[in-house]
Amino acid sequence: MRGVNSMAYIQGENREQLTLMPMCLDDYIEPNNICRVIATFVNNLDLLELGFKYAKTKTSGRPSYNPARMLMLYIYGYMNRIRSSRRLDAEARRNVEVMWLMEKLTPDDKTISNFRKDNAKALKNVFRIFNYWCNNNDLFGKELLAIDGTKIRANCSWKNIFTLDSANKGLEKINQNINRYMDDLASNDSTECEEEQPNSDAVAKVLENLNNKKVKLTELISELEKGEFNEISTVDPDARIMRQGGDARARDACYNVRTVVDSKYKLIVDFETSTCANDIATLSRPAKSAKEILGVNEISVVADSGFYDGADADRCKENNITCFIAKLKRGTKAPSEKYNHSNFKYDKINDTYTCPQEVILPFKYTKKVKELVRRIYGNIDACRACSCRDLCTSQKRGWREVQRNPHQDAEDEVDARMATLEGRRIMSERKKLVEHPYGTIKKIWGYGCFLCRGLEKTTGEASLILLAYNLRRVANIFTKNPIDLINMLT
Repeated sequence: MRGVNSMAYIQGENREQLTLMPMCLDDYIEPNNICRVIATFVNNLDLLELGFKYAKTKTSGRPSYNPARMLMLYIYGYMNRIRSSRRLDAEARRNVEVMWLMEKLTPDDKTISNFRKDNAKALKNVFRIFNYWCNNNDLFGKELLAIDGTKIRANCSWKNIFTLDSANKGLEKINQNINRYMDDLASNDSTECEEEQPNSDAVAKVLENLNNKKVKLTELISELEKGEFNEISTVDPDARIMRQGGDARARDACYNVRTVVDSKYKLIVDFETSTCANDIATLSRPAKSAKEILGVNEISVVADSGFYDGADADRCKENNITCFIAKLKRGTKAPSEKYNHSNFKYDKINDTYTCPQEVILPFKYTKKVKELVRRIYGNIDACRACSCRDLCTSQKRGWREVQRNPHQDAEDEVDARMATLEGRRIMSERKKLVEHPYGTIKKIWGYGCFLCRGLEKTTGEASLILLAYNLRRVANIFTKNPIDLINMLT
């Protein structure tokens, strides 16, 4: 460059200079490279037992790619924010680390993509196998688990998911457009002026497309009216409309991924991918599964109020799982806060409630509310004579009705536990545990949406994402002695 003294900078090699580069591909990969960790882990897997397609070699026909190499490629890709099959195809041709993992094989992008789709269940098994290895090497604390769900966008637009209301509105809009274009055709037929009019052939083609959409929407409405489904997705059959966080955020086509995080190193013990937007009554299932992976008789679990459910708390208790769940504020409020349901004291021995005015409310009758048979308590005479009645209830019948669900004992036990110092301490730890993986996966790595479609395939993709997270965490734990990690995986 003119006017610049190039000798003032660090000098590189002359591009035309002949050099003696290492002849062996292995010389390019350092002994502590993460690729050696990935290769060691995968080479020790029994891919046939795990259910990988083509794990059993054929005696005739064209040989397939080794699923071990393809698995290494995907694990490396997800750990390095490369998950598109086309980008992985490109990396196999230019990235020395990928060349080493793939032994310089270069499968095309279609082959790479099919591996992920065809081995969804096997990928979940690989995630479990790695966690069993983590458990055997004391990487889980086995004392406290944090459970939460996060919404990950589906490979589908929310416009392709229909409820009965949205389908009817869409059909109404299509009918309006059809009428408008029919008017244009009629206008073309009746006028003979030289002014430019809409092309009849173009209008007819648009009408044909609108009528095709009308037929499809009519079929969808018929299915929705049967009541078997609340929503129908025309692109990804399992995607559902969900809100991705707080109430101010937009709704989109999503899956709900619930993870179980151990408190020692923030490693993910287990997960499940769900089409249900809320987490009510879903705590016991992943907690029990994680407990089995850890091989312990009892465990403590913390979750937010979205998991609050008495029946689920009972199931946790049956499986020796101690719940720490934030109380869910629900039910109608009294005109005065002093007379809210929480201020009515229950006497388990006598099966009665005592109101804030120290009046006894005995059991009256049972009634079914939302599939649960609830016990109703009240004191009609005392309520009608009470001077504080207008502060306690706004019911026209003139007396206060207190409901108790069949799992109220379990809810009371959880509430009492959360009122302790230990309960408040554990709840304060919850976000530090469960939000760490989500922050890494969604914000840092950018995995805010799935590439695959369908519950089974998105579960397989989630397995790759969470395995990459766990493997990276473990590699960071052994960052000073990576050779020890490789030896442990052998």
